[in-house]
Amino acid sequence: MQAELDALALNNTWSLVPLPIGYKSIDCKWVYRIKYNSYGTIERYKARLVAKGYIQVKGVYYLETFSPTAKLTTLPCLLAIAASRNWFLHHLDVQNAFLHGDLDEKVYVVPPPGLCRQGENLWLKLLERNLLRHRRVLGWFHAGAIDLTSLGFL
Repeated sequence: MQAELDALALNNTWSLVPLPIGYKSIDCKWVYRIKYNSYGTIERYKARLVAKGYIQVKGVYYLETFSPTAKLTTLPCLLAIAASRNWFLHHLDVQNAFLHGDLDEKVYVVPPPGLCRQGENLWLKLLERNLLRHRRVLGWFHAGAIDLTSLGFL
């Protein structure tokens, strides 16, 4: 959990602020997962802090979400193209990839236990990066599309 909090702090994911009048905050929770290696033994334990965005109402708290999925045939097709053209393939794992999406709405999240001192009435104001899964994917997609367009790919 500390590694996740460190990554969120390093990426300036939020700032601690008082909750403005008229705004509602959403809760967050820890999601735990065990990662296994190819031998079936435990490689590492992962903890991810996520906002409970499902509490929000579309049109009131946000306007758009995005959740891309790939077709099952996409990977074999790409591998076949790479093999036919003798391309070298590399595997890449981006840590905290979704912390790089932009957030257009003002979102306030109740801090997880232990982040604030007892008695402080502060909330997490999400900045450019966010904890809201479907909206962070949208921001990441738009940022990637802009980069690819500037390079002449789209």
